[in-house]
Amino acid sequence: MRVEKMPAEFVKALPILQKIRNSGYEAYFVGGSVRDVLLNRQIHDVDIATSAYPAETKQIFEHTIDIGIEHGTVLVLEAGGEYEVTTFRTEDVYVDYRRPSHVNFVRKLSEDLLRRDFTINAFALADDGEVIDLYGGLADLEARILRAVGNPTERFNEDALRIMRGLRFAAVLNFDLESTTFASMKEHAHLLSKISIERIFIELDKLLIADFWQKGFRELLAIEAYPYLPGFSDRTALGTLLTLSSDFKFTTAVQAWGYLAHQLGYSDGKFLLKKWKVSREFSTAVSKFLTAYDKRLKGDFSPEDLYNLGKSSLTLVEEMFAAQNLETNFEQISALDAQLQIRNKKEIAVSAGQIMTEFGIQPGPQIGQLFHQIELEIVKGHLQNTPQHIFDYVKKTLGELKFHK
Repeated sequence: MRVEKMPAEFVKALPILQKIRNSGYEAYFVGGSVRDVLLNRQIHDVDIATSAYPAETKQIFEHTIDIGIEHGTVLVLEAGGEYEVTTFRTEDVYVDYRRPSHVNFVRKLSEDLLRRDFTINAFALADDGEVIDLYGGLADLEARILRAVGNPTERFNEDALRIMRGLRFAAVLNFDLESTTFASMKEHAHLLSKISIERIFIELDKLLIADFWQKGFRELLAIEAYPYLPGFSDRTALGTLLTLSSDFKFTTAVQAWGYLAHQLGYSDGKFLLKKWKVSREFSTAVSKFLTAYDKRLKGDFSPEDLYNLGKSSLTLVEEMFAAQNLETNFEQISALDAQLQIRNKKEIAVSAGQIMTEFGIQPGPQIGQLFHQIELEIVKGHLQNTPQHIFDYVKKTLGELKFHK
């Protein structure tokens, strides 16, 4: 098979391949980018594999950076871009089911492609557009099947993260797991306990926001991988995600993880996401979603909810209500947003210092209490956010609080 029209990303990188070939070595585009070209999907990374050893690659190009030379990878700076060029290699026994104890550089493309995870990722593409398919990947692409390269037991023992990658590919590409591959994934699912949770999170996160996430999630349950994922022991709760409409897609990762945490019974996302070692920012966003979800279950949102949790959190929750065929009120969220005078405390028309100066108030907890009260009244719409209205409010309130000049 031949690719008649190379994507622009490959065309730009062709001089790299040709320069390596002109130096007497083989060079090909490899990996997921070739698969995506064959599926008419947009490509993101351009990976190049070569028979040239790292030292030989560095002799060919004037500007290079050693970014993983012990694994055969050299970053080439040429043709207006940066390209990872990796030597054909084989790998010895894997340590801890995630990394090889030793990498061997080889000259044969067939040996390099054999170490790939799935047949649809084991293509090589020559500079003339010829697709090299040594392991039946084209047939599997046509049949929309995910099949491990060679012996699946060996592939998943080499790197158990490939189990999660397979589930992610099923969700992204809408492919089915080949029966032997499925059986091996199920047999080796326990090896996920050997993999860093950060690596698993990346794959599961991509799965959840994929177009066909339900397929990947259904397979995750089917191969019984969930007991080896932090906080995922409740099979029944996890299964409730699959009761959502078959065409529903999560808008964001925050929405996906927030709804998942809710179904698992977490009222605060931090308790679940701490186990997944995610960023504080992401954990906070999920917690806001959960707070908003709990408030929405009790009734409509208030101005304070919009101010404290943000329009995004409220909208994501409302979308989940729609997905469950519950009554929604997107118009109310828009109305609250239009009426909100401030988005944060910094937008209040006067500062606490100005109030202290105007009324001779000494520093202390009382001024903080007063300023917070002003903030709430503005958010509720009871107080206009102008200096004059705020000063008038302070005058009226001073008699109710004990301030010392």
